[in-house]
Amino acid sequence: MNKRGSGILMHITSLPSPYGIGTLGRAAYDFVDFLHAARQSYWQILPIGPTGFAESPYQSLSSFGGNPYFIDLDILSQEGLLSSEDYKYLDFGRDRERVDYPRIFENRYRVFKKAYLKGRTIYSEEIEKFKEENSWWIEDYALYMALKFKNDLKPWDQWQEDIKLRREPAIEKCREALKDEIEYWVFLQYIFFTQWKCLKSYANSKGIQIIGDLPIYVAQDSVDTWSNSELFLLDGNKNPIKVAGCPPDYFSKHGQLWGNPIYHWEEHEKQNFKWWIKRIKKNMENFDIIRLDHFRGIESYWEVPYGNETAEEGQWMKGPGMKLIKAIEESLGKVNIIAEDLGILTPEVMKLKEEAGYPGMKVLQFAFQAGEESIYLPHNIDRNSVVYTGTHDNNTIMGWFEDSSHRDINFAIEYLKLNKVEGYNWGMIRGAWSSVSNTSIAPMQDFLGLGSHSRMNTPSTIGGNWCWRVKEEELSTALAERIRKLTILYGR
Repeated sequence: MNKRGSGILMHITSLPSPYGIGTLGRAAYDFVDFLHAARQSYWQILPIGPTGFAESPYQSLSSFGGNPYFIDLDILSQEGLLSSEDYKYLDFGRDRERVDYPRIFENRYRVFKKAYLKGRTIYSEEIEKFKEENSWWIEDYALYMALKFKNDLKPWDQWQEDIKLRREPAIEKCREALKDEIEYWVFLQYIFFTQWKCLKSYANSKGIQIIGDLPIYVAQDSVDTWSNSELFLLDGNKNPIKVAGCPPDYFSKHGQLWGNPIYHWEEHEKQNFKWWIKRIKKNMENFDIIRLDHFRGIESYWEVPYGNETAEEGQWMKGPGMKLIKAIEESLGKVNIIAEDLGILTPEVMKLKEEAGYPGMKVLQFAFQAGEESIYLPHNIDRNSVVYTGTHDNNTIMGWFEDSSHRDINFAIEYLKLNKVEGYNWGMIRGAWSSVSNTSIAPMQDFLGLGSHSRMNTPSTIGGNWCWRVKEEELSTALAERIRKLTILYGR
């Protein structure tokens, strides 16, 4: 990312689809064509792992698996694993602009079972090869998912004790009793990664690189913590001792209590960071570039005693720092990583980013605080960075103008010479595209000039997030042409 380029942030779920949620099918390929026509270099997405609690992609059930929701049903039909009658008349949700996750969950897995009954025979050799190549994670994942459904979707720490603690006789008994269910979950992962690789190959052939997102933490309710519990700060009963969050700040007076288990970094170091190396390697197979979420947690992290209701009573602890980064580079070579370095930036965090050589993030919405000299103002941005109008955690640009103070709005208008003829959203995009940052990214909602109702996520809230979808007609030739002209104008 050392030359000028630009891209669009939009998750797979947000793609148009007649079946309730974006998938790896035709609309994804059409969006790649849209990016190509708009002269974009990057498509940035959110984590692609199978989602658990509240459908957050940052609370995935697996660090290595793919989300079955993204499997395209029409492709399965073309391959003879389904007939159109199996799914075309099911109700996957009727709002073209919102994902209805309960309906998606209820109906898609029912359809997948039908595809499995045919596909396990048709693709038996390919599935066996996939299992062999991915044995280091797929066997535990498939068993975990089979057990999760057997236990009415309860978190693993509420399962029967001998299974929760992974006592071998009980685990072997489960593997035998749930053999067909286990194969079903392996099948879904085989299908997901087959479809994903085809899409990524197509994007790359069009000159589009995919920026993936890697959460620094894993979910407590995940196969990662269940099958690798020694790598996390858990007690003898596998309950968390400390959990992750961030301290009180300008945006949250009680801090943010994420609840993810904290890594047992001494154990990771003892194993020469083997699990992390595998995780990075898998993600580099999936993506061209990784955005490492909450990068500052590599230098130091905020830990909160398990059971606390807020993140206020926590403490900063030292992370692995360059030890982790060097272990990854010694094993995998130089990896294309964007450091999500937002939040409290200490000299130590900035030094770590510079030593690693990763580009950091600059968010224009954070720049315009009247009376303050923000590091996010375009004249303070350095080349080795990625400038965003906003991220998935921010309001949309038009939403920001609706909710911000008059002083901050007037500051942005004066600084960027914004006007309503051009559109405030386009003026902010212009500010990002014209900056010296090597890379500029804007969410799809900002190109469309959408308000707060279209934001992807509101941090520290549960429900109503991760639902926004774009309508097919909004991805117009005229919009692609306008983006292309702006991109050419600023040499991206």
